[in-house]
Amino acid sequence: MDLSLYFAPVDLNALGIDESKSDNGLLASSILMYNLEAPLNIADAQIAILGVPESRYSYENPSCAMAPDEIRRQLYRLYKWHKNVRIIDLGNLKVGKTVEDTYEVLSDILAFIIENKVIPIVLGGGNDLAFANYRAYEKMEQVVNLVAVDSRFDLGDEHQPIRSDAYLNKMVLQQPNFLLNYANVGFQTYMNSPATIKLMEDLFFETYRVGSMRKDIEEVEPIVRNADMVSLDISAVRRPDAPGCPHSSSNGFYGEEICQIAKYAGLSDKLSSFGIYEYDPTLDYCNQTSQLIAHIVWYFVEGYLNRPNDNQFNHKQDYRQYSIAVSGALSELVFFCSKNTGRWWMLVPMINKEKDTTQNYYLPCSKRDYLLACDDQIPDRWWKAYNKFNH
Repeated sequence: MDLSLYFAPVDLNALGIDESKSDNGLLASSILMYNLEAPLNIADAQIAILGVPESRYSYENPSCAMAPDEIRRQLYRLYKWHKNVRIIDLGNLKVGKTVEDTYEVLSDILAFIIENKVIPIVLGGGNDLAFANYRAYEKMEQVVNLVAVDSRFDLGDEHQPIRSDAYLNKMVLQQPNFLLNYANVGFQTYMNSPATIKLMEDLFFETYRVGSMRKDIEEVEPIVRNADMVSLDISAVRRPDAPGCPHSSSNGFYGEEICQIAKYAGLSDKLSSFGIYEYDPTLDYCNQTSQLIAHIVWYFVEGYLNRPNDNQFNHKQDYRQYSIAVSGALSELVFFCSKNTGRWWMLVPMINKEKDTTQNYYLPCSKRDYLLACDDQIPDRWWKAYNKFNH
């Protein structure tokens, strides 16, 4: 794929960044920038940044199309990481005549990038672009675990046109369906109808209230460790920390917490795409939100540089195995703990009644899940996965 056909290069000078300072320790001096004179090979990179200034289906947030360059303005003023990493900035996608055209080309591009073992970081644009991100996996015929960091479920209904607050139903109803699991991190109960919350439970989707996550932010780690893609709506951050979004509220994650979540996402050996959406520069105060998003990207890459690669289970001697008999369980619950990282997994059986076979799914979990099992309780995370796989 010739990516030069689809992107407009970034002009760092127009963003107030002096390109002549080639070795000042800033990110601007180390990012490979796509330009018309010297097109770059995507295979040269480990991470690709791409702006998508598409906001036509963003609910009451048309100015989020201006977000990508405002984020870059702050990102490239940060200093480099201690380790070397090859990052390419492809520039801003040339949006289509229709939003559907944008979805189509964006999903093609993301599939191409992911297939080349490069992780795309999408700077939106509206949160509905997560649908295009999902369709990239659909085109690769790869099942996908989606984690949305969002105060709302963005479910919508089957008769409602797609938009930034109503796209999940399109993934659920898409046939053939490649959505293996959806997990929402940080929803706020009063922003979601009781009927929607019940529907999420009936679909066996994972939902985690912002309050429960803030009590122990480390509980987010196994959730995002199981993700193929993470979609972050900046409205999940409380307005005092990120005022540049019309849908944010007084409650939500604090800035340092959202950066920790981004680092967990980067640490995930499985995750292959990451997107940040719904930032409106016209509502920002003293560049507060764009700076925070720049920090989010910085911490995501920090996590990526420290990926432990402990999810393959090729060497069983690197893990401790625990089998626990729990009341109400069909068999013992089996847990694994990495001796190197201390991260936990539990086995969830996937039963094929037609073929009379059972496969085990290694579900990321926390030590808390193991301790619940030791206390004769089946972890809720295990129950939801079991019901989804064997429904």
